[in-house]
Amino acid sequence: MRPEHAAYLQSTVVPDLAAIHGYRGVTLLERDREGVVEVTVITWWDSLESVRAFAGEAVETAVVHDSAARMLVDFDRDVAHHRVVVDHRGTP
Repeated sequence: MRPEHAAYLQSTVVPDLAAIHGYRGVTLLERDREGVVEVTVITWWDSLESVRAFAGEAVETAVVHDSAARMLVDFDRDVAHHRVVVDHRGTP
């Protein structure tokens, strides 16, 4: 990943998300696959209603601003929502 992706997320996306009631955070993951950096963004929300405040009614459609899209080779147009069942982080 180029450093500007993370910087853009922190400087532009996070402040926008933080203003939405029900937003709980973002996780940015990356991995190198055959010389291309694959990026996964996970956003954390209280509910689908909170997601709708950000994404609108089309909650299965990715929200990617034009300036972010220009930094990417390609990106998924659809998103999936999951319910957290177990969340264990840290030492047992």
